[in-house]
Amino acid sequence: MIKILRYTEYLYLAVAIISVYKVATLWAEEPKETYIFIFFAVVSIAMFLFRRKYRKRFEQRKQDNQQ
Repeated sequence: MIKILRYTEYLYLAVAIISVYKVATLWAEEPKETYIFIFFAVVSIAMFLFRRKYRKRFEQRKQDNQQ
């Protein structure tokens, strides 16, 4: 279960990296269309941090219960 949570964290990072790349390539051509990719990048980074925080909390709780 924890391995799946770890993979989803990095999936959010991949979406953020792709979004930043799209912003960098489209900014000169269509600046109005890049706002959605900026939004995706910000939300993806926030979700990465959120999921990471709760995964670590879950792991700590599991470790405490085993002791």
